[in-house]
Amino acid sequence: MSAIHDLLGSDADSLLNYKCTGIDKSMLTLPSPNYIDNVFSATDRSPRVLRSFQQMLDAGRLGGTGFVSILPVDQGIEHTAGASFAPNPIYFDPENIVKLAIEGGCNAVASTLGVLGSCARKYAHKIPFMVKLNHNELLTYPNKYDQIMFSNVQQAYDMGAVAVGATIYFGSEESSRQIMEVSEAFHHAHELGMVTVLWCYLRNNGFKKDGVDYHVAADMTSQANHLGVTIEADIIKQKQAENRGGFSAINFAKTHKLVDEKLTSDNPIDMTRYQVAGCYMGKMGLINSGGASGKNDFADAAKTAVINKRAGGMGLISGRKAFQRPMEEGVKLLNLIQDVYLDKSITVA
Repeated sequence: MSAIHDLLGSDADSLLNYKCTGIDKSMLTLPSPNYIDNVFSATDRSPRVLRSFQQMLDAGRLGGTGFVSILPVDQGIEHTAGASFAPNPIYFDPENIVKLAIEGGCNAVASTLGVLGSCARKYAHKIPFMVKLNHNELLTYPNKYDQIMFSNVQQAYDMGAVAVGATIYFGSEESSRQIMEVSEAFHHAHELGMVTVLWCYLRNNGFKKDGVDYHVAADMTSQANHLGVTIEADIIKQKQAENRGGFSAINFAKTHKLVDEKLTSDNPIDMTRYQVAGCYMGKMGLINSGGASGKNDFADAAKTAVINKRAGGMGLISGRKAFQRPMEEGVKLLNLIQDVYLDKSITVA
């Protein structure tokens, strides 16, 4: 706790001692060692999906807690391999990606069909695999931003993956097609007994107004989460909220004045709590993304994890902060994130 407190710096008191008042913690379904038995077993998911989910929850340093720490490395497509791996070229080799996840004590490793397929026979039985089905590639000129299918569910199943992931750019012109594609893929994944994870991202140039980027607004990201769980994503991956009032500021869709007046505040725990609310009040887990790497990665990772945990989230999915540094340091960063969830003194706000 002392190390985490030091990393939080001047934000320590406002994050570690804050109590949410808009949405009380008693309303939430929280991660727990018995999450599958007490919560997920009531859903329409098959026993094979329950088994796959339990396998993921039992893996790594957080095994048995109900929380997850996932290493995602699909940036070789999403951001180009050079932009992603030049700081640490060992990760051009897919095996090192899986090794980092294992050494870092992660619950799962999420990557592309090619990355995981290249070493599946060696590692699929050693750490849960999550195959990312669709991607936005940047080699088209001029760049376009559209998630397209690079693989299918059967391929993920054949390599022994326990989960599939996909991205939808909610708010984009292509979102209707993406919703239908991902919904169909998730249905097939559930038929085969795999867990479904949705990257619930917003993308529209109109979501920026007066210098504020509402792609990370609590109200709008929560609605994206709500759409994601509607197509039966078992876990939602979302960027942590940084502001609120997006619907009112942009003046589109519908909202209610109580969202801003009562259910959220400027405290990031309240804003992330509203993201959890969009995930059926936590019945489907919310994991926040770790974001880009920078000068203060360890402090930023600790802050993001504390906010997610205290808001009622299920964990973190952090990639660039870990793999864009020497493996030993990457392992330490992943362990730091996990330590937040293992620390019983850091409780739900």
